[in-house]
Amino acid sequence: MSEHAGAAITGGRTALGIELGSTRIKAVLIGPDHAPLGVGSSDWENQLVDRLWTYALDDVWTGVQQSFAALAEDVQRRHGVDLSTVGALGVSAMMHGYLAFDADGKLLTPFRTWRNTSTGRSAERLSAEFGVNVPHRWSVAHLYQAILDGEEHVGRLDHLTTLAGYVHWKLTGEKVLGIGDASGMFPIDTSTGDRATRGYDAGMLARFDQLAAEAGVDLTLADLLPRIGSAGHPGGELTEAGARLLDPTGRLRPGIPLCPPEGDAGTGMVATNSVAPRTGNVSAGTSIFAMVVLEHELAGAHRELDLVTTPAGDPVAMVHCNNGASELDAWAGLFTEFARALGSPADPSAIFEILFTEALGGASDGGGMLAYNYLSGEPITGLEEGRPLFLRAPHSRLDLGTFVRTHLYSSLATLRIGMDVLQQAEGVRLDRVFAHGGLFKTEGVGQRFLAAAIDTPVSVGNVAGEGGAWGIAVLAAFAGSRSPERSLADYLETTVFPGADVRTVEPDPVDVAGFDAFMQRYVAALPVERAAVDHVSPTQRGELR
Repeated sequence: MSEHAGAAITGGRTALGIELGSTRIKAVLIGPDHAPLGVGSSDWENQLVDRLWTYALDDVWTGVQQSFAALAEDVQRRHGVDLSTVGALGVSAMMHGYLAFDADGKLLTPFRTWRNTSTGRSAERLSAEFGVNVPHRWSVAHLYQAILDGEEHVGRLDHLTTLAGYVHWKLTGEKVLGIGDASGMFPIDTSTGDRATRGYDAGMLARFDQLAAEAGVDLTLADLLPRIGSAGHPGGELTEAGARLLDPTGRLRPGIPLCPPEGDAGTGMVATNSVAPRTGNVSAGTSIFAMVVLEHELAGAHRELDLVTTPAGDPVAMVHCNNGASELDAWAGLFTEFARALGSPADPSAIFEILFTEALGGASDGGGMLAYNYLSGEPITGLEEGRPLFLRAPHSRLDLGTFVRTHLYSSLATLRIGMDVLQQAEGVRLDRVFAHGGLFKTEGVGQRFLAAAIDTPVSVGNVAGEGGAWGIAVLAAFAGSRSPERSLADYLETTVFPGADVRTVEPDPVDVAGFDAFMQRYVAALPVERAAVDHVSPTQRGELR
């Protein structure tokens, strides 16, 4: 196996995927059978600067280089060969946000991530003008808010992109974006039957230019946005400068073809084989979101639902919640610290295993406890900022299992609100939902509670073990090997996922009823969370005073 893998690596019969997630940058190398041959990663964290969530661009390249170096070391250790080339390369990252550059390629304002919810006026106006939901985190909402606020940098704009688009641009010189990632910048016209040529909605582009002019800004938005590429199409080649940026040692050779860069939502769909209509997936990490591939257009616009696309350009309803498992991570960290203070230090993964297992024995309805996992604002529930909150009724029994189950329910509660709109108000049906992310690592726990939350069978398996980095590597391989008439869905079903190990859990009626009861209390007590936002102010460092 090692000799065979080594020959594939040295012969360039591989694909490399790099994904910049919210807490980790990861690089995965896959072979001709799409199995991982090596992995490297680097941790990073966003910062709250002037009440805006951001990452420094220097940290982007430090993390990317560390991840690639760790991957090269892993390949050398496992297969005894140097990583000097790959057959194809792809970049993915957190979707949305605002990266604005001038004509000299200078960043005009610190990177504003998807996590920011300071674009309320903009999102509301654009949603009304376009007749579709334009969420707070979309790039166009950030741009229009900057226009409304009279920000000086708007007059010097040359181009806008996402984090994946920025990294790809620096590696290739190409200002291009995969259609899935682009659909989180500006609405896509999915009415045409030709997926390969779908682009930004022309009527909405023209209306935006008019709105900008009314605010005293002369621009042509179409000239600022990246061009669009769909799955299977080329996205440029690794330049000499890009190769050195990725691998400062100089071992990596230029000329490697890249697929169009994609967002983490799209790579999650690929990693879970969820790109065909009536399929969906739920990704749970720092944020939590569901992607449901639609059979037809929705009947109306809903602020709880984003309309985006698959990497192939098919319409998708997205329920995106800014807050996922971070607050649960914080509580697990507290228990880890407690174990250390007792003189019984434990690995954090073991702490998570214990806590999640205990949750299975907790009260099915949360036992009167409530938790809000809002570290940042949450547009679905109308909150522009977040305050993590735990509360209980005086009669609530404070036991460990119910406490942890309450926090697990909390991490899924906002998602449930959006899924109710999709499943009940719009009548969307799902054949399968695949779950992936840290919330589902402990077998049978997060999966069971998600099934209860959306009253739908939920599958997990080893197919998404390396997550979005593996997904973008698969997209890179698809772009490098597909025949023009082959669809992405067919490629995944017949070439990548046959015989995949998948385990499915049906909703437990007791859990479903318990989650319903929890949600009634959760929605009724949202004014308490609102009061916390109104009366507890964050300091500059994001801590509560």
